[in-house]
Amino acid sequence: MNKTLEFKNPSLIDRIKGMLSVDFYRLFHTPLFYIFLGIAAIIPALVSMGMSTTDPTTGQITGSSLENIWIMVAVEKPLYVVNNIAEYANMNMVFIFGGIMVSIFIGHDYKSGYVKQLFTTHAKKQDYMISKSLTCAFAMASMCLTYLLGTIVSGIVNQISFSVNVGSLIIAILGKMVMSLGWASLYTFLNIIFRRYFGVSIASSFFFGTGILIIGVGAIIDSLSLNSSILNLFLYGSSVNACLSSNILTLLTCIGVSLLWAIIYNVVGTYILNRSDVY
Repeated sequence: MNKTLEFKNPSLIDRIKGMLSVDFYRLFHTPLFYIFLGIAAIIPALVSMGMSTTDPTTGQITGSSLENIWIMVAVEKPLYVVNNIAEYANMNMVFIFGGIMVSIFIGHDYKSGYVKQLFTTHAKKQDYMISKSLTCAFAMASMCLTYLLGTIVSGIVNQISFSVNVGSLIIAILGKMVMSLGWASLYTFLNIIFRRYFGVSIASSFFFGTGILIIGVGAIIDSLSLNSSILNLFLYGSSVNACLSSNILTLLTCIGVSLLWAIIYNVVGTYILNRSDVY
């Protein structure tokens, strides 16, 4: 009796699991990940030190201009138009350095020839986009945690007030961590566009991470006396909406916007990969 062998194509979930195992192995076995975790932890310490006050006669640190250490994590109220860049200088800075990390991580795929080898044996471009977005989202969420640890240590060392609504603080932190998926998807998309130009990909990630474009668009809308709540939510996401007066609706907003960003940038990124030379 002749028996025919049946080969089943792996499902999307199985394919993603396989790629994630490779990407996470590479992430955990490269100094890059741990260097950026350290950078995230050092950022609040450096910023808080810059705001410390000293005795002019002795030169000793006497306090800080920060009234509350949690300002280093999130602003007090939701913002639509950022009045100055200092309002963006909190845990949002993780997304700036996280973007640089993503650029280096993905850039290495192209420099090492990994992408050429991958797409020779693994034709699904969407799997690459999804896996990179999820891996880098995990990396940035981890950076949020080390940033939080650095903030707490800075507050203790500089004896800054820890007074806060704990529930709102937790939601704000979760909101920013959730938004890591949206930001990672954006950075993956940018690095697909500028895959041939490593320096440009890093510069673009830094540019978008600073929120300059978002702030500029918000300022234009405000100057035109326009008030688009949908545009507000889509542009800012949790970057400035996750604040110290957050509630459960804020978290749901962050989840929705992050998923929307991820879907849009993964779909468009996959479209570009399918119709261009990726090598």
